Amino acid sequence: MSTFAVAHLHEVKMGMEIVEYLKRIDATLAPYGGHFVLHGGRYELLEGDWRGDLVAIEFPNRDLARAWYRSDAYQTILPLRTENSIGDVILIDAVPASHIATDVLCG
Repeated sequence: MSTFAVAHLHEVKMGMEIVEYLKRIDATLAPYGGHFVLHGGRYELLEGDWRGDLVAIEFPNRDLARAWYRSDAYQTILPLRTENSIGDVILIDAVPASHIATDVLCG
């Protein structure tokens, strides 16, 4: 089952460090089968008070997502983002195509 690394970046200071991070991140994803499915972009606010950017990277499974995040290659560039942005990052598993809303009620 796919796992997503999801970041909600509230503030990003665009500069040389973020540009360097963006230039280098794709190479860190490749060995773990990761690819972007969301990367900021234009959105339409329907409810609430949204600010920032949403980024989602899909991996084949949680083990590969975790291995990517902990890899030397990613840890080397991570400060380029964390020192120039404020946000939250999680790993979350996809649900199967057969999932229905009430499935979350089953423990």
